[in-house]
Amino acid sequence: MATGEDRTWEDAYRNRWAHDKIVRSTHGVNCTGSCSWKIYVKGGIVTWETQQTDYPRTRWDMPNHEPRGCARRQLQLVPVQRQSREVPAGARPAAQALARGAPATAPVEAWASIVEDDAKRRDYQQVRGLGGFVRSSWDEVNEIVAAANVYTIKKHGPDRVIGFSPIPAMSMVSYAAGSRYLSLIGGVCMSFYDWYCDLPPASPQVWGEQTDVPESADWYNSSFIIAWGSNVPQTRTPDAHFFTEVRYKGAKIVSVTPDYSEVAKLADLWMHPKQGTDAAVAMAMGHVILKEFYFSDKGQRSAYFDDYVRRYTDMPMLVMLKEHTLPGGEVVMVPDRYLRASDFNGKLGQANNPEWKTVAFDEMGKVVLPNGAIGFRWGPDGRADQGQWNLEAKEARHGRR
Repeated sequence: MATGEDRTWEDAYRNRWAHDKIVRSTHGVNCTGSCSWKIYVKGGIVTWETQQTDYPRTRWDMPNHEPRGCARRQLQLVPVQRQSREVPAGARPAAQALARGAPATAPVEAWASIVEDDAKRRDYQQVRGLGGFVRSSWDEVNEIVAAANVYTIKKHGPDRVIGFSPIPAMSMVSYAAGSRYLSLIGGVCMSFYDWYCDLPPASPQVWGEQTDVPESADWYNSSFIIAWGSNVPQTRTPDAHFFTEVRYKGAKIVSVTPDYSEVAKLADLWMHPKQGTDAAVAMAMGHVILKEFYFSDKGQRSAYFDDYVRRYTDMPMLVMLKEHTLPGGEVVMVPDRYLRASDFNGKLGQANNPEWKTVAFDEMGKVVLPNGAIGFRWGPDGRADQGQWNLEAKEARHGRR
């Protein structure tokens, strides 16, 4: 029944969800999730977004990957819409000092006038981190950065310009662009882990990867999980369901974290060592493994553990020893570097990268060259396709086990 009531106020709600097209994108800033999102665009502006639901199944008995995506990444809608750029308010004096339209050296001289004056330098340094921003442009921001870099290079040398991407997973375009820039000017490209200080160094040193190589769905194939150094529900939100769902299959989870964090509440056993004692806990665990599975008082060794370290770790590689004098004057032998093929003066017949090839003893006590050392990656001409880089338990010289 028509009442003549004005219903145009409803248009605001209808238009809220109006859009011209849907595009696929991801939230790749400082996140390894790479979740796929539907981005709804109207008039060239992002209006809203939802999670994609077209991920393929990996295996019939595995949980779905979707929906992937967390609310934290949706906050990116705000900076995406901004057409202007901002710089910290403390940088405004420097921006004002950079004279436009002047000779090419003027911005560098202007920057020098700021940083070489104690009072002016203190003015902008003391407001760092206070959150104040002023409007700027890409030209102005780039000029400040370039002037600062050129000044540093002239004053101290190019190797004093050091940078890194917050995380390579943010996108290869932005990551590679910054790395290329530093390389071209002679700067130093550091790992973002040097800043985060959260890389478990034993993992890449032993296995050669960076952090957790298996796809997160592989957690669902586990029967025992130790969550150490990763707050999975918070930092791996789109993957955390695999972590929790495997518990329905009877998997046991141990969480090692000083605080009762999100991951601790999901664990069957929560180990909460005092802050700073994680290394001692890990060494104690390693001691138990060595004591019970390798150097047992009963003279027995675990065939499983023995086979594992032979195949996948650098534990069998020979290590050189050197003398070390203790404070009391006692001389003991301590481990030095790995023994290499180059230490045998050509007797192992390795003219190609011998200093990058580690050696071990076989069961007969003879020196062998196992595959897998970095020296086998490249051939004599420096080509990777000529290398023999693999983890097969074979002697690299003749291919026998």
